[in-house]
Amino acid sequence: MSSQFIPKDFNKDIPVALIAGKGSYPFIVKDRLQKEGVPVRLLALDGETHSDLVNSFPEEHRTSFNIGQLGRFLKALKQFEVSTAIMAGQVTPGKLFKGYLPDLKAMSVMAKLKKRNAETIFGAIANEMQKIGVELLDARAFLDDQLADNGSMVGRVNVEQHHINHGIQVAKEMARLDVGQGVVVAKGTVLAVEAFEGTDEMLRRAGLFDAKQALFIKTVKPNQDYRFDVPVFGLNTLKVMSEAGIYNAGLEAEKTLILEKEKVLEEAKRLKINLFGYTLEVVEA
Repeated sequence: MSSQFIPKDFNKDIPVALIAGKGSYPFIVKDRLQKEGVPVRLLALDGETHSDLVNSFPEEHRTSFNIGQLGRFLKALKQFEVSTAIMAGQVTPGKLFKGYLPDLKAMSVMAKLKKRNAETIFGAIANEMQKIGVELLDARAFLDDQLADNGSMVGRVNVEQHHINHGIQVAKEMARLDVGQGVVVAKGTVLAVEAFEGTDEMLRRAGLFDAKQALFIKTVKPNQDYRFDVPVFGLNTLKVMSEAGIYNAGLEAEKTLILEKEKVLEEAKRLKINLFGYTLEVVEA
């Protein structure tokens, strides 16, 4: 198989369950799996998964569930007779607070959690999946060519290296504290930190300052669980950056997914947004 992120014993003849959220990410994963000749079964999230993706599957190969219906979700995995699954696409953050109606299975699992955040909740779900013989794959599987490259990808960043290092250090600390995985800095000043509201809202807030040489940094946590938490950069982020007047972005290389990478790089060039990938080795040098 053509991906470094799949298990050595991966069997391409057994269906993979695609747990699909919002956006283009699930479409891309589906296409890659099918190009590899891997059968796909869809588990769609009510109110999140695009109807075009749902309708692209025959009825017998798809089902849908509410974010709180853990019992229904696990039952569907058993019925589809899958041994692996992959998560792709965002879930509206507010769904964890508003409109979240857990079933008995979900309530039982959540009651055991000391902290309730994306990492603990999805980690607990992954554990329940393992109990029924389903492994949750690295969400970068089959998307190796969509990862950020090290070094300049578009343009030339007009930010001094020590200011870049500052942005990366702040982003890393925020990620370590599990606050968020992105920051915007300008000439040593932190303009905005990503939290529960997500990247786009952070960029809009940072844009209100109209700061020169503003830089958006995207990073990962020290012990990132790539099964359900992959930093993603895409066309919509570019659009928001342009609207906010932020024209520089640094993405952690080989760890950040650039969805529809070719289109993103072309659009970044058109919008005159400078993109580069970085590694911690370079920063610390």
